[in-house]
Amino acid sequence: MKYTITVKPGSSQEKIVESSPNELIVYLRAKPHDGEANDALIKLLSKHFKIPKTTIKITHGAKSHTKTIEF
Repeated sequence: MKYTITVKPGSSQEKIVESSPNELIVYLRAKPHDGEANDALIKLLSKHFKIPKTTIKITHGAKSHTKTIEF
């Protein structure tokens, strides 16, 4: 599966909103510093989709607010 994700770091709550099929908006408490937001994103997606964290990969946009995720 491939998803385009818009990440909103530094939010007051963590949640996932589906904006369209294969496109998500993810709100994270973590700040975009030293990969903390990416780690929090993978953890939240793992919990949401009920899959292991090791199967989720950021294929594009590791340092951007818009990312492509595959699992």
